[in-house]
Amino acid sequence: MAATSTPNRVIFHVDMDAFFVSVEEIFDPSLKGKPVVVGGESHERGVVSAASYEARKFGVHSAMPLRTAYQRCPQAIFVSGHPERYREYSGRVFEVLGHFSPKVEMASIDEAYLDMTGTERLLGPPMKAAHLLHEAVKSATELNCSIGVASSRLVAKVSSDQAKRNGILWVQPGLEAPYLAPMEVRRIPGVGKVMEKNLHSMGIRRIGDLAALEESFLEAKFGKWGLALAGKAEGRDAGGWFDADVADRADPKSISHEHTFNEDTADVERLEATLAHLAEKVGRRLREHKVHARTVQLKLRYTDFSTITRANTLPAPTQLDIDLVNESRRLLHSNWERCRTIRLIGIHASGFTDEVGQLDLLDDGRNERWRKVLEASDKLRDKFGESAVALGSGMRGRFRERVHENPAALLGKEPGKDPTKKPT
Repeated sequence: MAATSTPNRVIFHVDMDAFFVSVEEIFDPSLKGKPVVVGGESHERGVVSAASYEARKFGVHSAMPLRTAYQRCPQAIFVSGHPERYREYSGRVFEVLGHFSPKVEMASIDEAYLDMTGTERLLGPPMKAAHLLHEAVKSATELNCSIGVASSRLVAKVSSDQAKRNGILWVQPGLEAPYLAPMEVRRIPGVGKVMEKNLHSMGIRRIGDLAALEESFLEAKFGKWGLALAGKAEGRDAGGWFDADVADRADPKSISHEHTFNEDTADVERLEATLAHLAEKVGRRLREHKVHARTVQLKLRYTDFSTITRANTLPAPTQLDIDLVNESRRLLHSNWERCRTIRLIGIHASGFTDEVGQLDLLDDGRNERWRKVLEASDKLRDKFGESAVALGSGMRGRFRERVHENPAALLGKEPGKDPTKKPT
């Protein structure tokens, strides 16, 4: 059942201000006050991971192609980024948050939800607690954050964005709907360009317009998502990303990694090596979540941007890198049109189970040996970083790690637990 807002519920949404850029400024103070773009060099393919507020004035924003960012702001300083630093500082933030609430959920590497319900006797009313948290994060990390406070996660998230930058905004209980009413519908988390266009075609431009409609009408138009929209318009945690309470994390339904080449390629060895490197990343996260994948899918995007996906169900569920490597390579050779150059390649794993497949009596202990090797490798990565250990077959395919919203080994993103399952 979806979580609902109540007058006694206090939720904080903590969003770090220009997180990647701010971390870069700690290590290179000369970047302060300048337009900075994190994500790669200006001539590379790929997208902006973060932009300083000075760069945003020129229309640069996250997820924008790096080359477009350069066109809009050629004077910007382009930085490839340091994912290990970002994980370290995200961990520092997580540690601070843990001193304020036992219920902390890292929504991504630079934002988190805290359930502050019941902490008033210890930390004071919501605004006082928010100021204490704001100061504690700054003291421990040298970084600024914005905090949204509300009785629901949805409104807390919206209000933290309104508090940018380096501010605090509290939407008091009972004022959620009036607060949201004048905002454009795209401000509702989960409403993308397609849904926004559909709502606009119906004359719905503001959240207040949405809230004025009957739930039955929205359900008839959009099904279950229509009911969720009705709840969101009133400021309730209804559907989408807000089905569970804070810190009740669910396991992912799929895990994928992909890579866009700086230059299109038809080099078989490079493609195979890149798949091996991507398989390492997928396998690492499968083991982190303690799940095994039944299905492996290959994604290919050619030079003309035409894209194909091909999947296969494995004989037994796996979380071993080598199985992902072998299956993805088999899919590559079965489906790639050799006369065409490839722009992007990716691996997608799904069909998760927490059960290990039946042991193959003929594998001569191969699976067990791989499990031991990978367990040791993961421990080394935990200690020394994701690049500490690599498959030899993937060395040629290694590429600079992109900043990722949900990287492996991120504190606060431990494997989820199904609250309906009884402990065994």
